[in-house]
Amino acid sequence: MDALDVARWQFGVTTVYHFLFVPLTIGLSVLVAILQTLWHRTGNERYLKLTKFYGKLFLINFAMGVVTGIVQEFQFGMNWSDYSRFVGDIFGAPLAIEALVAFFLESTFIGLWIFGWDRLPKRAHLASIWAAAIGTNLSAYFILAANSFMQNPVGYRLNPDTGRAELTDFLAVLTNKVALVTFPHTLAGSFLVAGSLVVAVGLWHVIRNRDSADTGAYRFATKFGSWVVLVASAAVVFTGDIQGKIMTDVQPMKMAAAEGLYTTESPASFSVLTVGSLDGSREVFAIKIPHLLSYLGTGDPNGTVQGINDLQAQYASQYGAGSYTPIIPVTYWSFRFMIAFGLAAGAIALLVLWSQRKGRTPSSKWLLRAGLAMPVLPLLANSFGWIFTEMGRQPWIVFGEMLTRNGVSRSVSLAEVVTSFTAFTLIYATLAVIEVKLLLRYAKAGVPDVSEQPPTDDTDDAERPLAFAY
Repeated sequence: MDALDVARWQFGVTTVYHFLFVPLTIGLSVLVAILQTLWHRTGNERYLKLTKFYGKLFLINFAMGVVTGIVQEFQFGMNWSDYSRFVGDIFGAPLAIEALVAFFLESTFIGLWIFGWDRLPKRAHLASIWAAAIGTNLSAYFILAANSFMQNPVGYRLNPDTGRAELTDFLAVLTNKVALVTFPHTLAGSFLVAGSLVVAVGLWHVIRNRDSADTGAYRFATKFGSWVVLVASAAVVFTGDIQGKIMTDVQPMKMAAAEGLYTTESPASFSVLTVGSLDGSREVFAIKIPHLLSYLGTGDPNGTVQGINDLQAQYASQYGAGSYTPIIPVTYWSFRFMIAFGLAAGAIALLVLWSQRKGRTPSSKWLLRAGLAMPVLPLLANSFGWIFTEMGRQPWIVFGEMLTRNGVSRSVSLAEVVTSFTAFTLIYATLAVIEVKLLLRYAKAGVPDVSEQPPTDDTDDAERPLAFAY
């Protein structure tokens, strides 16, 4: 093991850990805004209770996401300086806009929302949470635009004197076809996570606190979250189908690796299970669904999907000698885990809705256990999806332009990377414990008492003190 291996592990661990918070922040910001809008339109107290309740969980998660996200920037300069030098001119614009516009929009209006409950006019306060939600989603887009350049480089030229990629068309970077489909797919996955959390917490209170005066609020939250999960599941499938076709076009090796398809086939089948040879060069046994891979990759049930061995020969001829094949077991199983965990969350949401049909109150312990597992399932699906996306691109850090081994910092020793990796892992483990304890504590506490609310008219009382509403 050398510095490159540890640097890759460190970036993988910190990135996956950070992304545990990102989808919940993206999805929950919008759901909280919707709940507050319902209160604004109807005046129903239960919507206010749910807004404050899930808003508190949103703020806990948002704070943790900010803390863990900062680390990503330091890693670029610390462990991946050659990579940063190569893509700096490309990444500078979208990441600067993300920080100066989207993140400041998000953080500023979250601050107004937190402290404005008894200070801002009702409409202005509602607008602040929507502005924060919009900022959160804009932030995601600019980051995904940067990542999409790594998957499908566009809008640049290579400077032969400096060996750097230089930006020539910023609009092309923002409208990269990979970014255009990855963004809605990521949003759908985020709503899958957020909706699952809403269901899990609401269902726990419905079953465990059946005689609570707030049972009606929890029942609504459970149904609301379940419908969000079902709609998000359909959106994930739809956008994932489009993403698969674009992936086959720009990174055919990734699609071949997702299936473990060693030889070019037309039509190509999708395997539920594949056993390959020890050296990963051929298939030994597989259970397949005919024509499905051809449709996923090309949109034609009889379409041609290139195999790993043929693509390896093509890339070796195009880019020079070496292996251009990712780790097949990782791509194969991460692709299937992504699908399986996402579908499982949707299935549980359907069961939760069925259990509450015609006003019934769910009471099954098995349903409660399944509901409590719901937030974990889409989180795993999101994590395996990103593992597949990044590992399937290997050995490229920028597809077709820069190999991962050429992006690592040359001056960083193995001992230094191991030290930082160990430190970050311990810090993240501590933060994980804090996050889980805070979420569980406030989730169990239930909705707050809102019987004594500040005036909700649009007048501004200058004498009213600034207060933290939580």
